[in-house]
Amino acid sequence: MKIELYDTTLRDGAGGLGISYSTQDKTEIFNLLDDYGIDLIEGGYPSANPKDTSFFENVNSDKLVAFCSTRKADAESKNDTGLLGTLKHTKKVVCIFGKTSKIAAEKILKTSAENNLKMIYDSVKLFTGNGKRVIFDAEHFFDSYKADRDYAIKALRAAADAGADTLVLCDSNGGTFPSVIGKTTNEIVRLFPKQKIGIHAHNDVGMAIASSIMAVENGASHIQGTFLGFGERSGNANLAIIIANLKLKTDYEVDVKLADTTKTGRKIAEISNVTLDNSMPYIGKSAFMHKAGTHADAAAKGLPFEHINPEAVGNTTDVLLSEYSGKALIIEKLKSMFPSFDESKITAKDLLTSLKNLELEGYQFEGADGSFKILAQKLGGSFKPSFEILDYTFTSHKQEQGDTGLSKAVITIKANGKTVTVEKDGNGPVNALDSALRFALVSQFPKLKAVTLIDYKVRVIDSKSATGATVRVLITSSDGASTWTTVGVSTDILEASLTALCDSFEYKLSFLD
Repeated sequence: MKIELYDTTLRDGAGGLGISYSTQDKTEIFNLLDDYGIDLIEGGYPSANPKDTSFFENVNSDKLVAFCSTRKADAESKNDTGLLGTLKHTKKVVCIFGKTSKIAAEKILKTSAENNLKMIYDSVKLFTGNGKRVIFDAEHFFDSYKADRDYAIKALRAAADAGADTLVLCDSNGGTFPSVIGKTTNEIVRLFPKQKIGIHAHNDVGMAIASSIMAVENGASHIQGTFLGFGERSGNANLAIIIANLKLKTDYEVDVKLADTTKTGRKIAEISNVTLDNSMPYIGKSAFMHKAGTHADAAAKGLPFEHINPEAVGNTTDVLLSEYSGKALIIEKLKSMFPSFDESKITAKDLLTSLKNLELEGYQFEGADGSFKILAQKLGGSFKPSFEILDYTFTSHKQEQGDTGLSKAVITIKANGKTVTVEKDGNGPVNALDSALRFALVSQFPKLKAVTLIDYKVRVIDSKSATGATVRVLITSSDGASTWTTVGVSTDILEASLTALCDSFEYKLSFLD
């Protein structure tokens, strides 16, 4: 059975906390989903605001779906401004949502249960009569079906009689168990053999993915969700995971570029300004990472604790280096970083001992491959630093007006046989130090202009020492093509930051073009 994929990131996903899409953002995400192979992409309410209107006017694709509610209770469809505005911008497909319970009709729409059914019919008919495909989203369907089965079915029948070819059962509150969703979906599939039956699940009890799969197993052939699962409250069904599950674990037909799943998901997260959960199945950074001794050892021997080959979804296997790491893991890690790795220059035992000693001091190399690679070269005697920090000082003082402190850093480096001293201001000592170091190095190494700091984390390691505690600084940098993370540890946050910064620039100079 072919499964139709319907993504609502641009509408339902935009309801997620902290998400606000510009027209350009929406266009970029639409293009990503289109290229990936999503069948239908909901763009939002085309006549709701100038931004969405502009988006619909500038995207010319039959995959673009307009979204709207049924007509007003006291208006005819042919005169309803909301419906007419949506019809004007509908390319080929529209999704109309309507109430499916008497209580919702009476208390929310302030109309009778019978008029609500007429509203559904009239609204759908306006679009089908104009040659548009209509998908009907049956709002709160599972709750309505439980409270009044006959009326909920009448709401679906009104849409079907008006020509809707797809009836979507919405778990709008996200509180229905998958077993109930499966049973109910099966009954609706049998009652409406001429329509596609769809599922739109929310994740309020953490079961949106399971509910969607259960609906498919009971005859649903249309799935709605957001590509990364974000949305209002606890979010929507995660399409990326559902797609991978169906494609890799079942015989259902899903036509997408599966190997682009990770790339697509991470790009959407970046545009949405959302931090992708590292543990997200299939596409998370740690989805195929191994740290515990037995797991990491199995990975090193080619028998990892992995349910699929991560390359199938565009992800990679990785191992985290920590005190749990074994010799085989260290060797495997070194070989992945240095294809010509020679154990005679540095044994895995020596590196493991150094690694464990450094972690006792507070270093953490899991997720800090940049610093680990430099460490391996240092212990192997092949590391040649590109520059040397000769001295640095900084001062901070309160500005005359306002509460923000002003900082100044002076740093002296030696590189290419030259000594350079730079003084820079910043909105804090770390920022001033970063600015001064960056300026000094770029004067000697122009390629470093491309390096930007994209993440900075500080963790207090021994909190009992209060303000005298050791801190660990993790810095993630990028040159636009590659991303790497480095680490620094000290009781002085500036020294820890400087160590991580220096490693970051050394990594770019030593290992990247």
